[in-house]
Amino acid sequence: MKKITFLLSFLFIISACGVKKTQSMLSDGDYDGAINKAIDNLRTKKDAKGKQDYVYLLEEAFAKAKERDLRNVDMLAKDANPANLERIYNAYLNLNSRQERIRPLLPLQLLKKGREAIFPFDNYSDQIVNSKNALSKYLYDNATVLLKSKNKFDIRKSFDDMDYLESINPGYKDVRNLMDEAKFKGTDFVSVYTKNQTNMIIPKRLQDDLLDFSTFGLNDKWTVYHSNKQKNVVYDYGMIVNFRDINVSPEQIKEKEFIKEKQIKDGMKTLLDSNGNVVKDSLGHAIKVDNFKNIRVNIYEFKQFKSCQVTAKIDYIDFRNNQLIEAFPVTSEFIFEHIYATYNGDRNACDDNYMGYFNKRAVQFPNNEQMVYDTGEDLKAKLKGIISQNKFRR
Repeated sequence: MKKITFLLSFLFIISACGVKKTQSMLSDGDYDGAINKAIDNLRTKKDAKGKQDYVYLLEEAFAKAKERDLRNVDMLAKDANPANLERIYNAYLNLNSRQERIRPLLPLQLLKKGREAIFPFDNYSDQIVNSKNALSKYLYDNATVLLKSKNKFDIRKSFDDMDYLESINPGYKDVRNLMDEAKFKGTDFVSVYTKNQTNMIIPKRLQDDLLDFSTFGLNDKWTVYHSNKQKNVVYDYGMIVNFRDINVSPEQIKEKEFIKEKQIKDGMKTLLDSNGNVVKDSLGHAIKVDNFKNIRVNIYEFKQFKSCQVTAKIDYIDFRNNQLIEAFPVTSEFIFEHIYATYNGDRNACDDNYMGYFNKRAVQFPNNEQMVYDTGEDLKAKLKGIISQNKFRR
């Protein structure tokens, strides 16, 4: 009984808190917040006595929200400012949506008053259609004017207006074609290419990889990078990857000889005292202990080594005035290293993690072109980082 009483008390407290929260929303003018809170609590057992407060609050919040929205619509309509058309359209959508959220709960009983809660619903279909058509015309007219601008920000605003228009009124006039036009005109096109200022030949596949922006994922809504110039495209910016210096080290084989020793267990032996006598236990049996021996190995280690360093500079160019916007120095390095070893003696004297080197043999060094190409992987990652952090922006 104590547990049941505690549970009922707990549920009562939770319910009371929910009602107070809804009342607070209503008092603060957050009518839709109060409506949503009441609806959530009336989805189950709506006719229970404990839910009566929510019914009263829902009735009051609905009446006040409706009165407020209709008053605002009337004021906006009298203002006759076309910039208010979106607010009017959204107000009618909200009036209709509010009704549709409440409709599934009806009827709702007010037990003390012996009547159903009153929710005077209206049909807003004509108002929604008329306000949508008026807004659509305004958006279309405004967007077509902005589309003729020479300013790309105006053109992007035109695109956004038509994108919104397409979302509320799909297929309106030639909006989709105009959106394609705005997308093209509002985009900053960046021409990306390389310059070789070194005394070495840059591998073509490295240049192709560096300029393969499909793998970069860097194109955004209003910026597109092209490594191959396209017809009928006026490029706003240029990004030049200037190779300044390439250093490839000679092929080196470094040799090293060292000794490893280890003490290992080698069977058992009889324990002797300092005088050489056999040590026995309390039963007279000779005591046996682990026998250890030292093992040794001579290791001959060979390390193949070759390195490549590429120094470059990334230039951002504004093609409108052929001015350098910014430059970013970049240095990348790739190291080829291969270790193998032979031995003389007992290899078990080595650490376990070294054993793999005894199974390896000398390999062919990568040629200079491969070294430069492998260095390009790091260079490409740094190039991507520069572009990600330094977008072209007007």
